[in-house]
Amino acid sequence: MKLGVLKYPLVLLCVVITSMFFFPFEFRFWEGMNTKRMLAALALVILFMKMVQKREFKIDKDFLFVSILAGLVSFCGLISVTYNNTPDYTYATYITSCWVWWAAAYTACQCIKAVHGKITWVLVINYLVAVCVAQCALALAMDYNSGLKQTVNSVVFQSDEDYVFSGGDQRLYGIGMSLDVAGSRFAAVLVMIVYALGNSDLKKQWYNYLLYFLAFIFITVAGNMVARTTIVGLVVGVLYLIYVTFKQIKAFERNYFTLWGWLVGLLLICVPILVHEYQTDSKVHEQLRFGFEGFFNLAEGNGFIYASNEKLTTMYVWPDNLKTWFIGDGYFESAPDINLYYTGSDTPGGFYKDTDVGYLRFIFYFGVIGLFMFCWFMVRVGHVCIQKFPAWRVLFLLLLLTNFVVWFKVSTDIFLVFAMFLCLEGEKETELLSLPVVTHEDHLSVSGYV
Repeated sequence: MKLGVLKYPLVLLCVVITSMFFFPFEFRFWEGMNTKRMLAALALVILFMKMVQKREFKIDKDFLFVSILAGLVSFCGLISVTYNNTPDYTYATYITSCWVWWAAAYTACQCIKAVHGKITWVLVINYLVAVCVAQCALALAMDYNSGLKQTVNSVVFQSDEDYVFSGGDQRLYGIGMSLDVAGSRFAAVLVMIVYALGNSDLKKQWYNYLLYFLAFIFITVAGNMVARTTIVGLVVGVLYLIYVTFKQIKAFERNYFTLWGWLVGLLLICVPILVHEYQTDSKVHEQLRFGFEGFFNLAEGNGFIYASNEKLTTMYVWPDNLKTWFIGDGYFESAPDINLYYTGSDTPGGFYKDTDVGYLRFIFYFGVIGLFMFCWFMVRVGHVCIQKFPAWRVLFLLLLLTNFVVWFKVSTDIFLVFAMFLCLEGEKETELLSLPVVTHEDHLSVSGYV
């Protein structure tokens, strides 16, 4: 069915739905029900309609396998909170979170498929890129326009509003997008952009190069203003590009030097613009210094230092008994906030043991056994994706690397990114003799979304 002119508003609607999945939020008039849960509920309706249409019911083996692994993570959490008699079920219910993320991703993918007639890895990446670009643009617009910010805040409940609205440390935020949770997702999307650029035939479509690179630069700059965890994606992506470039010298596959040419050329254009804005606009000055604090400190002779990283080094607090090392203390959130009878020294509103280090928070919650199970879960999810799409193996390995590096800073996983790919139909091995390429039919203009 040809949608004609209706396709453009429908594409925009798909971007909104994907954003509701990727950066879920709550409406103030519907407290307790976020958009992720709404999309998950809609997925049940879609699955029921498909079941009735096909007159069959079957459980996907990948869904069953991943669910078992998520169940084991939950089991470790349940053992910890039960033994320690704590009320913190953050990861004891991880299997539920896994199902909700997966179902919400399924709804987003089905909407994309309904509009385009298919759902491919290129479309998934393009939509996630579009969402991140739109959210960054909205965050900047809200920072400049207090009326827009007030309007958004009157409709949307920001889960981190106690922090992002605080007078002394105001941070950029979008709709459901803020702090390090957003940073980890920006990082994953930056990795996907670099992978798409490095493994797609864009020779005859220079504007695709331009849009991808502009999106990469924009998300890097604005994303770091939101959360400096974004820089993990920048580093992983650039290191991958360096690796494939040097590999090209030994065995020529495609001209990666062209990518470097585009990147350097756009930087030569964008950097002077940023420098001008930095010198003339107080808001840009403040946000750039925050987002790239380490680079400014390095340029000023103070070394590559981030205040948040310096603070993070003081948060390496290790368990002092075997019980905590093995099964944890059953606390992930700040103990005084959820247990009135807690007598420890934790700071209310902070984290358990006052540490924000991802790996340590997991250890204190369900011990090294639970941490190992969670790591195994993420690795096996990546392996399932690799089995479904062997040609994209490097992409999933890069995403796993991004996830595990981010855990050195914060305790947020990017299973939701893998969930989008888990919702795609696997390809036969005979169809994977060459890497998928971006075609004009597949490509969606990033600029068309915002």
